[in-house]
Amino acid sequence: MDLDAFVGQHQPQWRRLEELLRRRRPTAAEADELLDLYQRVSTHLSVVQSANPDPSVTRYLSALLTRARVLSTSRRTTSVAALGTFVTRTFPAALYDLRRWWVATLVVNVVVGFALAAWTMRHPELYGKVLTPAEVDRLVGTDFQGYYSAYAHHELATQVWVNNAWVAARCIALGVLGLPVIALLWSNLVNVSVQGALMASHGRAGLFWGLILPHGMLELTAVFVAAATGLHLFWTWVDPGPLPRLRALGVAGRQAMAVALGLVGVLLVSGVIEGFVTPSDLPTAARILIGCLAEGAFLTYVFTLGRWAHAAGVIGDIDRRSLGEDAPVAA
Repeated sequence: MDLDAFVGQHQPQWRRLEELLRRRRPTAAEADELLDLYQRVSTHLSVVQSANPDPSVTRYLSALLTRARVLSTSRRTTSVAALGTFVTRTFPAALYDLRRWWVATLVVNVVVGFALAAWTMRHPELYGKVLTPAEVDRLVGTDFQGYYSAYAHHELATQVWVNNAWVAARCIALGVLGLPVIALLWSNLVNVSVQGALMASHGRAGLFWGLILPHGMLELTAVFVAAATGLHLFWTWVDPGPLPRLRALGVAGRQAMAVALGLVGVLLVSGVIEGFVTPSDLPTAARILIGCLAEGAFLTYVFTLGRWAHAAGVIGDIDRRSLGEDAPVAA
């Protein structure tokens, strides 16, 4: 290879990369150009090292790439634009890509939950095995409703937010094992169904739904999304599809992390509703309407922004360029 000709041909691109590195606040287009030039210059370095390893050119290109790598990573991880991209593309696209998993999980849990509540109401002797008559009366008469007024609004909102975020995190983190996720879902299902059956069998179904629905629709949807994401991670381990198993797990794992981070915000909203709306003096219909609006906003978010981003090829995984999958190798 004629090194002088090679340098003369590509030096304008190197100088352009140097120029971009001096920009303190590059535009989005300049940031994309910087990343593109970084990949091109990486190829140039590989060519030089393999064909004509000149020390001075190698040192120059290596230093240039090091500066570009540091600045590019720093800018992309701290920029407001990156957060905006996550909220408007990465997170909703991940939810949309996994829609069949979490919609199926939601439907199955709702159907089984109602069936379990109905079965429990037909077998009231089950209550006596775990609760005394006095405990049942206390739960139905005061404890269920009193829970929502036992703490200050902000304390209740924070408490349920942290607890639900922890449940969602466990569903995702334990997802690769499969069975722990099902156990968590079953525990949650039994708790809600039995309480509902107790309230309904004592003529307080209206109170139960009036307190559960405002925050519960969005909260339970988020939990089902987390559980489905964990189960998808498990199934990817079992059946990776056309990709090698480790690569498929990597994609599913990064997608799961995007879902986990996004659900923190979703559960914050449900926590605020539970802390401030559920125990409020608003009419029951108004409180349930707020819950319906929150759930509707979430579904609209997924099936509009998520569908648009998914159609553009986004699935909630990290950009391939960030992973280096498309980085050039030695020529």
